Amino acid sequence: MSTLAQRSLVPEILDGLAADDARARRSRRDLARINALMFHASIMASLMRKFLPEPPGRILEIGAGDGSFALKVARRVAGDWREVELTMLDRVALVTPELTADFAALGWKLETITADVFDWAEKDPMGNAGGWPFDAITVNLFLHHFDDDGLLRLFSLLRRKAPLILAAEPLRAGLALAATRLLPAIGANDVTRHDAAQSVRAGFRGSELSDLWSAAGGRPLEEGRAGPFSHVFVGEARMPARNAA
Repeated sequence: MSTLAQRSLVPEILDGLAADDARARRSRRDLARINALMFHASIMASLMRKFLPEPPGRILEIGAGDGSFALKVARRVAGDWREVELTMLDRVALVTPELTADFAALGWKLETITADVFDWAEKDPMGNAGGWPFDAITVNLFLHHFDDDGLLRLFSLLRRKAPLILAAEPLRAGLALAATRLLPAIGANDVTRHDAAQSVRAGFRGSELSDLWSAAGGRPLEEGRAGPFSHVFVGEARMPARNAA
């Protein structure tokens, strides 16, 4: 059996480093370049245009990091989508005032939340008004950090936050794993080189995310390979009934 037949989760070094650690800062810069090489901003923008029938009012990005990825996506769609409210959630506060200004220049309003995604989502799973708090949830290179039990729990919470989730994750495939051995060529540091290989081993293939989304009560819309290194997933949620007070 191939070593990539099943997902394998190993803690990534970056997750254990302080945000201001020099190796962590270098690795975040590496990740921005890797996102570009994987064409993830273009992939996410294409998914958003395909599955959002009209310009969204509110978008939630989980695992947002320093926000640079979301800015690249926003620049691709802002010509048609104005006055979008973007909420970026991450457990570490990395967003700068300059980034907020960059979004404002596009006509987008930025809100940041520093919290664990589970802690935040469990506070009020359906939102204060009893409806969808967001029009869509976007996820980039984040879901692979969780095992299947964690993903099932996360999906059960997120499907109450928005009618649509769109994700771009690592593809668990031999070519993708081989490509991580070339990262020294772009100057990637030891943290990035280690974590990239582990991300591939923890990545997805087939209908793995669709199966988990279905088990959480949602309806899968699309899942599959996107380019040589990426795996995408789109799921639709059903409005859950709110218990009477």
